[in-house]
Amino acid sequence: QVQLVESGGGLVQAGGSLRISCAASISLFSIAPLGWYRQAPGSQRELVASMTSSGNTNYADAVKGRFTISKDNAKNTVYLQMNSLKPEDTGVYYCNKVRGSPYSWGQGTQVTVSS
Repeated sequence: QVQLVESGGGLVQAGGSLRISCAASISLFSIAPLGWYRQAPGSQRELVASMTSSGNTNYADAVKGRFTISKDNAKNTVYLQMNSLKPEDTGVYYCNKVRGSPYSWGQGTQVTVSS
């Protein structure tokens, strides 16, 4: 069973930065395209950033210009660099496939942005 383990979240003031990570138990080439999702309190999970196996990226309008998705294939790890954070970025962040049935969701990593 594929395992996805997110980490690196925390509490940060508005305008600050965080980098979160997602370690996969299999090669990232098997997962691609993959993405970062977030779920705000009382809201559905939404896709905020994605990356193909060749490195092409796509971002939700709400995070474009502030978030950057990257990966380290050797470590089977995906990252999300989040800059200029806003209170509305608060939520639990998960990584998973972008197409097809998702793998079992990890526990996510909580990001809280204070105003």
